[in-house]
Amino acid sequence: MKVKVLNRDPKDYLKTRVGDLPKLPRNVDPVLHPHAAQREYTAALNAVKLERVFAKPFVGSLDGHRDGVFSMVTHSKRLPVVISGACDGEIKVWNVTTKECSCSVPAHSGFVRGMGINQAGDLLISVGDDQVVRMWNVDGMLQNSSVDPSTTITSKTLLTGVDYQWGAKSDTFVTCGSSVGIWNINRNEPLRNFTWGVDTITSVVFNKVETYMLASTAQDRNIVLYDCRENNPLRKVILSQKTNQIAFNPMEAFNFTAACDDNHLYSFDMRKLSSPLNVHMGHAMAVLCVGYSPTGREFVSGSYDKTIRIFETNKGRSKEIYHTKRMQRVFCTHYSADSKFVMTGSDETNIRLWKSLAWGKLGPVSSRERSAFDYNKKLIKRYGDHPQIKRIKRHRNLPKMVKSISNEHNNIRNAKKRKEDNRRKHSKPGSVPVVAERAKHVVKEES
Repeated sequence: MKVKVLNRDPKDYLKTRVGDLPKLPRNVDPVLHPHAAQREYTAALNAVKLERVFAKPFVGSLDGHRDGVFSMVTHSKRLPVVISGACDGEIKVWNVTTKECSCSVPAHSGFVRGMGINQAGDLLISVGDDQVVRMWNVDGMLQNSSVDPSTTITSKTLLTGVDYQWGAKSDTFVTCGSSVGIWNINRNEPLRNFTWGVDTITSVVFNKVETYMLASTAQDRNIVLYDCRENNPLRKVILSQKTNQIAFNPMEAFNFTAACDDNHLYSFDMRKLSSPLNVHMGHAMAVLCVGYSPTGREFVSGSYDKTIRIFETNKGRSKEIYHTKRMQRVFCTHYSADSKFVMTGSDETNIRLWKSLAWGKLGPVSSRERSAFDYNKKLIKRYGDHPQIKRIKRHRNLPKMVKSISNEHNNIRNAKKRKEDNRRKHSKPGSVPVVAERAKHVVKEES
């Protein structure tokens, strides 16, 4: 004998907590909801408007430097600790949570050109215009008990940058200047030097995934890749304009992004340097710095035009633009270790703290709020191509100077495109080829 019974799960109709809203049964049959798409579109429109209403990215500033902030590193173990170096040679250790300076050290005479910290977070290396490499005990600086360098090394040439090799037991760091030097912290001379060209090398950075790989930029517009286990450089690519800084993607070992003087950023795959993966446009002046998020999905760039932009790695247009009336040229940008905040150092002596998600909520988020955020995000993604939603999502207010320069650049770019189209139209077919934007900026690749 077969008996038909109703089987109901108590989770579908009973409240899990006393304060929860009562759960109502809902039939998802589309016949019963003929206007679901219209209601979803209205909800998506309201959601994208609310994002703009709650977009207040500026969190606070760290005041105390007497000159422009030229270099900055984040502590590899302690989330709120940031170390900054200024143009007057001073190094400061900050607690971002309390917005207070833990320690201040007159480290160099002249600019602090670069700083690097090891993975354990207990050793800081700094270089400056005085041709000196200094090593600092970070734990002593945090306790303000030891402000003298543990080791001082005088270099024979000018140093313009430094970085520490990532690794739990690593004792290797790299400097750049007239050449790229591989050093051991227990020696006073470099283990080996790399040179390829005659111009000054302006910056150098280690890959945090393939820890033996590093890259450098130079005044002669080239980007050079090295393996610190080899005796010679590996590959070189020459761009149309000078590269100011490089950042490796922390999740994709082969990819890196270069910030250039032609207002653009270029993402490359080191296995194929003949053409960039993507060209990131938007800045009105030279891009001075770039830094990746720990997630590897986005990066932040700072420019001479006094703005910072956040790009997604696979998009050519920035998703956020941050600026203030006081902020001047941005020399250094960094993400926090939890990827929720962006820190920038600029020419008017301030370190600023921004939210990486402009409309994101600070503090604890309840489960209902999180589900509402996720639902709104999916709605905006589904209806993001509708003209009105797309316009609201893309629109950002810009300073008047940046807006006028961007319009001028657009006019120049459109005029060049119009000229090429007219030449192609009145020339023999195939004599004026169509050159992709990605192929316009690479001059030559050497290996």
